[in-house]
Amino acid sequence: MPARKGPMCGVSLLAVLGFAWSALPLQGADTRVAAEDAQRVETVSRISPSVVAVVTGGGSGVLISADGYALTNFHVVAGQGPALRCGLPDGNLYHAVLVGLDRIGDVALIKLLPRKPEQKFPFAVLGNSDLVKVGDWSLALGNPFMLATDFTPTVTFGMVSGVKRYQYPERGMFEYTDCIQSDTSINPGNSGGPLFNLKGELIGINGRGSFDKRGRVNSGVGYAISINQIKNFLGHLKAGLLVDHASLGAVVASSSEEEGARPRVLVSGLIPSDAERRGLQLGDELVRFGGRSVTTVNQFKNVLGLYPKGWRVPLAIRRERESGGADTRQMLVRLMGYERQEPEAPQPPKPVPGRPGQPMPPAAPKPSADSPALKLFEAKAGYANWHFNKMERDRLLANLKVRSDFSAKTGDWVMRSKAYLGEKGREGSAVFRWAAGTGATPDRMMALIDGIDFTLEPLKTDLSAQSLRDPPGSGGLLSALYQVRQLFQKGGSGFVGDTSHGGMEPYYPPQEKDPEDWSVVRIDTEVLRVALGGVESKLFFQPGAEGYLLVGLEATLDRDEDPCEIHFGDYRPVDGKLLPFRIQISHAGRPYCRLEVQSWDLK
Repeated sequence: MPARKGPMCGVSLLAVLGFAWSALPLQGADTRVAAEDAQRVETVSRISPSVVAVVTGGGSGVLISADGYALTNFHVVAGQGPALRCGLPDGNLYHAVLVGLDRIGDVALIKLLPRKPEQKFPFAVLGNSDLVKVGDWSLALGNPFMLATDFTPTVTFGMVSGVKRYQYPERGMFEYTDCIQSDTSINPGNSGGPLFNLKGELIGINGRGSFDKRGRVNSGVGYAISINQIKNFLGHLKAGLLVDHASLGAVVASSSEEEGARPRVLVSGLIPSDAERRGLQLGDELVRFGGRSVTTVNQFKNVLGLYPKGWRVPLAIRRERESGGADTRQMLVRLMGYERQEPEAPQPPKPVPGRPGQPMPPAAPKPSADSPALKLFEAKAGYANWHFNKMERDRLLANLKVRSDFSAKTGDWVMRSKAYLGEKGREGSAVFRWAAGTGATPDRMMALIDGIDFTLEPLKTDLSAQSLRDPPGSGGLLSALYQVRQLFQKGGSGFVGDTSHGGMEPYYPPQEKDPEDWSVVRIDTEVLRVALGGVESKLFFQPGAEGYLLVGLEATLDRDEDPCEIHFGDYRPVDGKLLPFRIQISHAGRPYCRLEVQSWDLK
């Protein structure tokens, strides 16, 4: 019988081809997958040493600096006291101290104490959460269910499911704005731990999640506080502050026009605020806020939650004209506070369903009363840790003295200048004299502005409100300039009460016309808060490699009024140090005068 030919012979041709195909190496795909696997493993190995197991409180954290600063959630450390114990993947347990608190944003800054004086901590690199996109991969590291008894973090891997999410606050706290949603598994104990991208950059701090109410089982919906939001508050947290978030001073609502109309966000209510003083009116449409387009109330709340109280943020509005059409204008708005600062220490929140990382029984005893961390804590009303505020304040003042230390100039100071007055810049002259008191003679601040004399005894206790505001229209220029001399000549000791560090704020030097993009002219500054003679002031300092420069001052006589604003520029040498030779003064949004300094005479 002849042998069979074709597909009926033994094994089918399709089977043979299938076997052959499956045996062929998919070299390109295999190589790529292997490379991605290796890269992911390398990333996890590189970032794991920075992950903190917060033993006191039962949560997680992440180191962000070599000197031991670490981020976690407020709800992890709340109620635990200022001294904490934390473990690192090196297997060691460390003492740690509470530094700053943001209870609205659910963030806390702590500092681990080194076991040896020269020890440097491994830390995570801060990423840019604005670049995170839906579909990106992410890594969550932490200590869920206190599994990391050796402090080695648990790692989970998943996808970014949403960005710029808004999660409503719970009892006035835990408002998650502009947050990152991911299906990267987080469970109780992950709270406060890091969310990384695949480059190993820190993009968020895990905090909230949607859980099965009966079993507290992860449902694949977790929320991380964006690292860009935290960056805005980091200067405040390092200064030991109880952080307050911002509000605009206005109620906004979505327009209820006919179907298909352009969505709009309109001002429906106003309270006395800087926004109102800048000209915001009922019925105005919010177009852009903080550089972002605004078309829904949700978008507005998302952006508003990114900023601390007191920051100035650009706002663009559209206003209908009675004659038809509309005008668009920009304004820089000082943001109000979200909550009233309480003098007592924050109380621990009650457990709330749907929020991960409720405090769990600690795996180690709480620190004793002689914990070394307590040496770095000082209680003070309105502060999370006054010790760190003093430390940041003294560092700032030391950096100022590098370039502008005039402590030896204890006599009279005289500044002569050309003056360009008012909005039209009418040319004139101005001479300012800081007359140092001797014996029974008090300090005096004198000015001769375009032929008109003004004199103020700034330390006199019964000064009238009008004299403190002199010259008229300046908002208190004499009072403010006296504080400048106190700063340059006496430092922090030139003021009454507690001179304090105010964190970081954006500063916008005066412009001839509003720029299209305010971020182009923005300067990131450190803030010093001072008070003297009934005048409270914020001083803005621009950091530099060779010391700090005073770039701005806001002197406030009444918190419901606009401050006297002074901008300092064109620094030049005077007696071996630096003083400003261009000074611009404005009040209530209008220029008072611009001074082109001709000479400084310091005795």
